[in-house]
Amino acid sequence: MLVAPVLPLAALALSPLVDLGSGNGSPGLVLAILRPELEVSLLEPRQRRWAFLREAARAAGRPGVGVLRQRHDEWEGGPVRCLCLRGLRLPAAELHALLRPGGRLLVLGQAPGPHPGLVPEAGPPGVHALRRVD
Repeated sequence: MLVAPVLPLAALALSPLVDLGSGNGSPGLVLAILRPELEVSLLEPRQRRWAFLREAARAAGRPGVGVLRQRHDEWEGGPVRCLCLRGLRLPAAELHALLRPGGRLLVLGQAPGPHPGLVPEAGPPGVHALRRVD
């Protein structure tokens, strides 16, 4: 699990938070551990990684973290205040639809393409922070 790159996100994360394509737990599980008051859901469609995340959340003392074996387009929880992802390229329109108005998107890696409803915010180096403005 990569911890150091996630540290700058801790101050930007909002609840509820959904981590798309959680893989090894970074950034979503790391944020859940750093900020125990956050309501966090980890979405991971691959069986082995999903099983790892369930055990890692339990071992970390965060049994309330939702670990769901599903893709972002299967999410039924409705729009959230915060989305995060690392190394996953998704169309900006799909990310926009998962956010509440005023919600924040935190991306480690390549920024999503432009979308009129997603406006860049100031963020730490290596983090693309965007706000849903419509």
